[in-house]
Amino acid sequence: MIEVRPLGLHGVYEITPKRFGDERGFFSETYNAAALSEQGLTMTFCQDNQSLSKPAGVLRGLHYQLPPVAQDKLVRVLRGAILDVAVDIRKSSPSFGKWLSLEVSAARWNQILVPKGFAHGFVTLEPDTEVAYKVSQPYSREHERSIRFDDPDLAIDWRVPASALTLSEKDRAAPLLAEAALFD
Repeated sequence: MIEVRPLGLHGVYEITPKRFGDERGFFSETYNAAALSEQGLTMTFCQDNQSLSKPAGVLRGLHYQLPPVAQDKLVRVLRGAILDVAVDIRKSSPSFGKWLSLEVSAARWNQILVPKGFAHGFVTLEPDTEVAYKVSQPYSREHERSIRFDDPDLAIDWRVPASALTLSEKDRAAPLLAEAALFD
């Protein structure tokens, strides 16, 4: 059993798998293609990625890949917690430039599905946070793009003071949304 809840931007969902526990621990199907297909979610994943962020306040994003290797992402937290952010970068979308955030954590046992056409990023809310995510296309350096996490036109509330953030140089130097290559 899996719960699928739309989050307000077309195609972005919170997914919460059922956990079955007893004195030994728990069991959960964290991904079930047939159960998601019954909910109308039929993407095929080809690669799993995992990251560990030692301090709280590590920000990764906002990342995406352009077609023909645009990626759907299914993100979950194995340990710790993140604030996950999805930004609609489809120029023809009525919600273009809008964003949403969702706290995803090991304790909540939830996931977020971020479809193609969205930039994605997250900030760790706890130390030693471990994130795992599935993608529907392999990584392509040629098609990889990013948008600045602090773009004033987006005004994303990361819930962590800017002075407490840790970013890669690549993410710090990303272009603003108005300067980025986007989806039609």
